[in-house]
Amino acid sequence: MSGYLYVLAAAALWGLIGPLSKLSFAAGMDTVEVAFWRTTLAWFLFAAQAVANRETHIDRRDLPAVAGFGVAGIAGLFGAYVVAVQAGGAALASVLLYTAPAWVALMSWLFLKEPMGGFKVAAVAATIVGVAGVSLGPGDGGTSVDGRAIAYGLLSGITYALYYIFGKYYLGRYKTPTLFLYALPVGSLTLLPFTTFTTPTWAGAVPCLVLAVCSTYGAYSLYYAGLKRLEATRAAVTATFEPVMAALLAFAMFGEHFSVVGYLGSGLIITSVLLTIWDGARERLRAPLPSPAPVVAPGRRED
Repeated sequence: MSGYLYVLAAAALWGLIGPLSKLSFAAGMDTVEVAFWRTTLAWFLFAAQAVANRETHIDRRDLPAVAGFGVAGIAGLFGAYVVAVQAGGAALASVLLYTAPAWVALMSWLFLKEPMGGFKVAAVAATIVGVAGVSLGPGDGGTSVDGRAIAYGLLSGITYALYYIFGKYYLGRYKTPTLFLYALPVGSLTLLPFTTFTTPTWAGAVPCLVLAVCSTYGAYSLYYAGLKRLEATRAAVTATFEPVMAALLAFAMFGEHFSVVGYLGSGLIITSVLLTIWDGARERLRAPLPSPAPVVAPGRRED
């Protein structure tokens, strides 16, 4: 039970990202500036944990990959997501973020040569139709959805997908604070040329601080604590609470809502997430068990 609570808490904190970003925008902060401070402030927390736990070592051969993740997975995701929030609202950005599993399926098929089974094809198709629904359905006041919101929302989904690909190779070898110790400053430096700094105010700074402490450092820490107690599939399903949380907060705080077509599209995107997760669990269950080692009689040598 504690594993579910950890993951639900992480998803709830991730669901705060869009609404908190909008509060900083309303206080006059630049869009990318919010992503820059979220990245930079979170780095101090992960760095402190890595140093305190003496988990700072990383092989030199892995540094280029970690740096690349900092550019695409940190700067790309954090930057694209806040632009999507600014252009289309917190609810829309969160839904489009969850196109990530469909992108993972496509990337795995194209680059890792993993098979593209029926469930994966159905998930990708549901994602495409879902994106069309939230894109073509009118937004608040009957106006069309901003094209930038769709483009950057999909970009955030693509860069979020890199977490799955990157994690497959590196999260088993390094602790999360170790990876973020090196990736986050690369992300900050990548965002820096695109950042316009504004005069600090409490109204803008406090949401950024909460983003760094709670929705970045706290959320990732809680999620991986949950993974220690839950199967990855169950954790991933539980984490789909994030867009629900974001949509509820966006409606309560800013009056954001979709059209009927938009809600149907959102439902299809979440359905594609569940299909992808279900397919992964099904494939693991069908995987053959390892063959038992041959028994050799005492004193006999196998040639």
